[in-house]
Amino acid sequence: MDSIAWWPSVGVLIAASILDVCTRRIPNWLVVPFLVSGLLVRSLTEGLSGAGSSFAGLGLACLLFGVPYLLKGMGMGDLKLAAGVGAWVGPGQLFMAFIVTSIVGGVLAVGYALWRGSLGRCLDNTGDLLAQFGRLRLHPHEQIKLGAATALSIPYAPAIAIGTLFSFFAR
Repeated sequence: MDSIAWWPSVGVLIAASILDVCTRRIPNWLVVPFLVSGLLVRSLTEGLSGAGSSFAGLGLACLLFGVPYLLKGMGMGDLKLAAGVGAWVGPGQLFMAFIVTSIVGGVLAVGYALWRGSLGRCLDNTGDLLAQFGRLRLHPHEQIKLGAATALSIPYAPAIAIGTLFSFFAR
């Protein structure tokens, strides 16, 4: 499946990264066809097992990227982009992409916070968020959620792109 998924993934991930960095949005006209075509191509080329793998990848993406979205820590465009990746590559490769994406996203976030001079505030907010989770209060943290006046956020599509492209080579 790698050879079939490689080129569409590269094209969409590069376009999504550029758009996310420039506009802070990942448009539906880019990610929805990517997601649907992943489901169709895998179903047509691999039959029922391809369809199952594609839907499993989509479901895993919704689980892994849906939690940060529900907590207002990630945008819906990021979730849809990850779901499209999951539809193309399946759950096994998506999990590897998720691990690398998380690491790259963390490095980008720390670098951005250092550049903006707000690393201490970001680390303090992260500690507060982890303490909330420890007390099983699974609701958005006021200073972390997207759209909050004091929130510091990064475009996440580049991290998803790097993690996904790395996953092709790690197989």
